[in-house]
Amino acid sequence: MRRVTLAGPDGSPALGYTEGERYGLPCADQVEVLSPEAAGVILEQLPGWAVAGPPDLGRELLAHGARLRRHAHQMTCDLRTAPPADSAAPEGFRFVPCDRAPEDVFPAWWAAYPPGHVDNRRRDGATALREELVPLLAGEMLGELLPCSVLAVDESDAVAGGVLVNRFGDLAWVTEVFRHPGRTPSGLGARMLAAVRERAYATGWDRLGLAVTEGNPARRVYERLGFTLVHSSMTVVIPAVTGT
Repeated sequence: MRRVTLAGPDGSPALGYTEGERYGLPCADQVEVLSPEAAGVILEQLPGWAVAGPPDLGRELLAHGARLRRHAHQMTCDLRTAPPADSAAPEGFRFVPCDRAPEDVFPAWWAAYPPGHVDNRRRDGATALREELVPLLAGEMLGELLPCSVLAVDESDAVAGGVLVNRFGDLAWVTEVFRHPGRTPSGLGARMLAAVRERAYATGWDRLGLAVTEGNPARRVYERLGFTLVHSSMTVVIPAVTGT
């Protein structure tokens, strides 16, 4: 991934970012603000891009017409000191490796984010399966799917929930925590994540990372399981035409 620096009107550095792709758009990721001109430079030089950076920058861009995609908090858990938690599957369910076909995982994953959920994204199911879940499971979106990932299956062996963990640089990164709300008991997500903590530690990982969207009550569950805040970020999409 290439690191890029953009200059302001006076030629001095205004911001730095890592080139990437998100939501099918070019993305300026991990933005570092280097001058007060950063927002103006982004609006002028990166129309149509997704931009992920500090919340203050995101709010400034929103005030100039950008569209919010996600306000998230990055958290990590030190697996060596994580508090104890129930990691057993509830009655009627089993935890199994994440080795099912994407089409078998999809129904529970799709049902976990209904309209009104903070992580619901407006797109059709076929697109979500093809462009998000399939490449995520294949390790093509972030990094390889790690063996500490788990699925919860019910008595009919149907997937009812899961926690997916992908390699992200030198970190094991929780990319999805989901359960079918109509077919699973509350607390299943916490138990699955506790099981993943144990499996990750047993396979040589010292830390787990994840991102939780602002307003998602799951953050309290993550904190109870030993995850602590590292930093917050906001991802916005810059208008294709800024009007300047």
